[in-house]
Amino acid sequence: MTNTHLVLKDVSHVLPDGRTLFSDLNELFDLRSTGLVGRNGVGKTLLARILARLLQPTSGYCQCSGSVYYLAQQVIYPDGSTVADLVGVKRTLDALARIESGSTASEDFDAVGDDWDIHQRLQYELEHNNLGHLVADTPAGILSGGEAVRVSLIGATLSDADFLILDEPSNHLDRPNRQALIEQLQRWPHGLIVVSHDRQLLEVMERIVELSSQGLHSYGGNYSFYAEAKAHERQHALQNLNERKLERQRQEQAARKQRERQERRQARGYRQGKIANQAKSLLDRQKERCETSSGKLCKKHAAIRAQLNQHVREAAQQVEDESQIILHAIAITQSVKRRVAELDRVELPYVTTSTRAISLILSGQQRIGVVGPNGCGKSTLLRVLSGQLKPLTGSCKVTSENAYLNQELGNLDPDKTVLAQLQLANRKAIEGDLRMRLAQLGLNAQKIAIPSRSLSGGERLKGALACILYADSPPQLLLLDEPNNHLDLPSIQALEIMLRSYQGTLVIVSHDDSFLENLELTDFLLATEQGWSLESL
Repeated sequence: MTNTHLVLKDVSHVLPDGRTLFSDLNELFDLRSTGLVGRNGVGKTLLARILARLLQPTSGYCQCSGSVYYLAQQVIYPDGSTVADLVGVKRTLDALARIESGSTASEDFDAVGDDWDIHQRLQYELEHNNLGHLVADTPAGILSGGEAVRVSLIGATLSDADFLILDEPSNHLDRPNRQALIEQLQRWPHGLIVVSHDRQLLEVMERIVELSSQGLHSYGGNYSFYAEAKAHERQHALQNLNERKLERQRQEQAARKQRERQERRQARGYRQGKIANQAKSLLDRQKERCETSSGKLCKKHAAIRAQLNQHVREAAQQVEDESQIILHAIAITQSVKRRVAELDRVELPYVTTSTRAISLILSGQQRIGVVGPNGCGKSTLLRVLSGQLKPLTGSCKVTSENAYLNQELGNLDPDKTVLAQLQLANRKAIEGDLRMRLAQLGLNAQKIAIPSRSLSGGERLKGALACILYADSPPQLLLLDEPNNHLDLPSIQALEIMLRSYQGTLVIVSHDDSFLENLELTDFLLATEQGWSLESL
């Protein structure tokens, strides 16, 4: 239908602790493919669930003219699930099999409905999406993360839903699966809303909608258009703030001069009255009139000052919402020629492909991006370098202090606050300095005082990064496994800036081409069918 739409009308949501996450949201989503972006913790996932009608807002309503198919961040399936379960057609296929075996039960015919060709349609979609090696009965447990997401998307295709809502669909996907996902979504013929921080994916969207503390703001273009518009908005917000401050300063100066003039007139009039030997009653009435006049002037100035302060606060709020995420650079000095780590004829545990064996020498200020498909051993390689895993054979020698951040954020205790854990990592800095650094990451006083398990995925990642990067002894070898997963766009850009200034040895695993391109890498370590290949840039 050409008039398919999703409408938010005065939607607000209050968290169980009483905090208002967002309020008075109004937006119309039509058939244009839309990227939903926003800072970590602003409520994008909750809004997506409201749009999918899986969650009722505290107030307001969401209205849809058709059906909605929602895919959450994590594709969760119980043990024993199959491809048919992920697609959502298992019940139909089972009923069809029973009918073909002679069943005449009405519930089986009701389950099949008009989907008599569901088996053929499923196999066609699998083949059409380069998943032809799978069948309906393939165990879900053997699928990679990327395959599980793409198989689940086929469920949307077969459902013929009017709207498809996806929450971070490209997280943890390797490069081929990311490209396949983009191509799959570009073929989607109906309404599409994608919650994402993936710039490559956002680049193919027809518009971007941003959720912030100011509400929803629609940008009529792809990510590049959005980024340019945001830069102009920030420049305008800063200019507006400066103008409001200057206006307040001018008004305060004018008010002060007016008060001084009135005080001089009053003092002169009182002196002249005393010289003229006026009666005390007349002098008292004159003094009373002066005091009344001064009171009115003070009230007038106070009202003007309050209005100007409000204007400044509103302008400052706009700048605050656009404020940059700041990561302080790590002060590391080491020789370019210094050998930091050496893998000599190492066999990686748990790896069964051609990338099982590796020999590698890491030198100071070398910056390596590790690239390859899911399951090739990238994360295992970092765990061996960090000392968490021992190689099956060969030797691994690391001569510098290292820090390793895995995808599960294993260095962050979910039961402790981020501030408490950062204080344990850095016993030299005063608490105020640590609080300031966390605030510059977007972690305010409230968020650093609650258990880290209560934070959003992006907020937990920022806390884990802070505990590594702001430790007493900065690491000379930094091992990062998908560090930009779950980070919002400003935080990704801040991380890029920080890593570009990092002077130690960097080994980073990522499937995000845009992210890797911005890190000024010296080498790529590629997982190929022939094994690992180190290519200088």
